[in-house]
Amino acid sequence: MLREDALRIITETVHHLLPENAVTESLKEINLEGNVTVVAIGKAAWRMAKAAKEVLGNKVIKGVVITKYGHSLGKIETLEVCEAGHPVPDANSVRATERVLEIVSDLNSGDTVLLLISGGGSALFEKPKGSVTLQQLQDLTEQLLRSGADIVEINTIRKHLSEVKGGRFAQKVFPARVISLILSDVIGDRIDSIASGPAYPDSTTSEEALAILDKYKIKVEDSIKKELQEETPKELFNVETKIIGSVKLACERAAEVASKLGYSTMILTTTLSCEAKEAGKFLVSVAKEILRSDRPLSKPAAVILGGETVVRVTGTGKGGRNQELALSAAIEIDGFEKIVICSLGTDGTDGPTDAAGGIVDGTTCKRMKALGIEPVKMLLNNDSYNALKPIGDLLITGPTGTNVNDLVFLLVGR
Repeated sequence: MLREDALRIITETVHHLLPENAVTESLKEINLEGNVTVVAIGKAAWRMAKAAKEVLGNKVIKGVVITKYGHSLGKIETLEVCEAGHPVPDANSVRATERVLEIVSDLNSGDTVLLLISGGGSALFEKPKGSVTLQQLQDLTEQLLRSGADIVEINTIRKHLSEVKGGRFAQKVFPARVISLILSDVIGDRIDSIASGPAYPDSTTSEEALAILDKYKIKVEDSIKKELQEETPKELFNVETKIIGSVKLACERAAEVASKLGYSTMILTTTLSCEAKEAGKFLVSVAKEILRSDRPLSKPAAVILGGETVVRVTGTGKGGRNQELALSAAIEIDGFEKIVICSLGTDGTDGPTDAAGGIVDGTTCKRMKALGIEPVKMLLNNDSYNALKPIGDLLITGPTGTNVNDLVFLLVGR
């Protein structure tokens, strides 16, 4: 019953977040002048662009959609659809971005660029700056992802090494106007970090970028350090920005569904940011308190969190932050059959896997051990995927079409 309720919460929450609905509603409130060029970047780019084209019709004269491999759903009239690498940019990321720069190069003050941004935009929309090579950028991105750096720190570096991030895209579009509609995947909805802020004044500095390299002991060539020393734009005069979806809205929807199912409900935070395995342990401590003492909620209870954890990779296994959180929690709730914990990426992907995350309960470890799988060893090897898959405790949704951070929740039965 708890698992069934958990899956229903996930299904109804993700459906509510579909980007086409958010784009359609937002465009009703915006006056778009002149010809419209659509530029859509991110995992939800195809759905956002499709909705914009359906609403605006012939007003859209051209555009480019850049999304992750496997996230395109076909052709869109008058728009070029491209797929590229994520979470590390690849040659297709650069080619598609160069195509965007080509089609906006002849715009004037009477034109509008409708910039549709969703999670994943930082990797998908990329042209290395100056002497920086794609290989250097790929290597640096891999190091940052493995270091435990959070998304704001990673994007601080990316912005200072890119021709289109940190407000530079808006500069290239000037004098045309840029209207950005954003599905936020950054904790706290920090606009200059969402997709590395291609059309928003950048608040980060070169000094901060260099300090992040020192913090995580990342070694780079002198040419990279030289490019990092050039500041990003701090003022832009041709941009208008609106956030149309976020993890806050996801948590509110999940809480609404849980309440309808009869659970005492609490949104604990929408800014979860810590190591995945530590988050898993913490969630279990909350669940056990509810189970034993009806604090801070009475049973049956649902505690909901949103945000984005990190994984410090020390092993050689396969997984993602949501799967690692779930495996960590499973170890702590072994034997507690009235607790279910779920963690998933709202985009339907978690790390370099086909899973969105994991769903675990008090029987998870027992079922693993029956197959000869040792949960603690798998966690130490960062091998959460291969721990959860054989027992059916992966969450596999396929690409959802949206991306607003991660949704994490626990259910405690009577």
